[in-house]
Amino acid sequence: MFYIFHGEDSHSQKEYLAHNLLAKQGDPGLLDLNTTRIEKRISFRDLQQACDATPFLAPIRLVTLQDYFTTHADDDTIKQLKTYLPHLPQTTRLVFFESKKLRSNHAMLKFAAEAENGFVKEFALPDGPVLEKWIQNRAKAKNGVIAPHAVHLLAANIGSNLPLLDNELEKLILYKGDAEITAADVELLSPYLAEANIFDLVDALGNQNEKKAALLLQKKFSEGADPFYLFSMFVRQFRLLIQVKEAAADGSRPPAIAQKLNMHSFVAGKLHQQCQHFSMQQLEQIYQHLLSVDVQVKTGRSDMTTALNLFIAALTTS
Repeated sequence: MFYIFHGEDSHSQKEYLAHNLLAKQGDPGLLDLNTTRIEKRISFRDLQQACDATPFLAPIRLVTLQDYFTTHADDDTIKQLKTYLPHLPQTTRLVFFESKKLRSNHAMLKFAAEAENGFVKEFALPDGPVLEKWIQNRAKAKNGVIAPHAVHLLAANIGSNLPLLDNELEKLILYKGDAEITAADVELLSPYLAEANIFDLVDALGNQNEKKAALLLQKKFSEGADPFYLFSMFVRQFRLLIQVKEAAADGSRPPAIAQKLNMHSFVAGKLHQQCQHFSMQQLEQIYQHLLSVDVQVKTGRSDMTTALNLFIAALTTS
């Protein structure tokens, strides 16, 4: 059998392989010995040799390729595959992982869908209500119970990064046991909510809303947040805003910015929206102000809590 898994949801691709194709194939250790993972350019001859190899002490041989059709396969290779794949050994499972959605008229999609030993499945990243449903189902599968508002917080602040969501759910369920996970639990344990709070605080600064900015800062202090950690988040946030502002000035949109700066598309979108509240000159002045705060605290001329309060006041009154 050969499989084409395509789409941005690489996390679910790997899970589908593990749970639906490999779960009943015997000893995982022996199966791993019979697995060939190919992530670089390979000749068709070498690929055929890997697929034709007889499994050793295992029922199948697994061969996986990463982004083969989008980066490696030319027209001649496609023709060779179409000739070879119908005769793939019955003991071989050949899996093509594609991290992008293949175009609907891609030659291999139609071929795999019509082949007796072929299988095609698209894995799109969940979003909106579909993402919230994924979180609910995931919590249930881990024997956890999660409140709707907690689901919304995770979806809104982590986005469609499924590995991160999975890790956060694991942590929350270990913390709560059989009890329901609430929004307060998410705010307490998820570091991504701290980043979201910084987004809100910077939004207030950009809108010259001194009262809201001061209240949000005091809320973080009352929750026991380390002032030095908050300072580092401010530095990071304004450094990213400068980078996104520069990219936007060159005409880049959030998807391209996310790829260029190696960040999640949700974060890039938020930063792109937020940087519209500031000119580049303002962002550079704020960054210089943060450097001055760092020097004042390190030289003992101020403590970090006082310095952050003055920083907020200065930005909203300037």
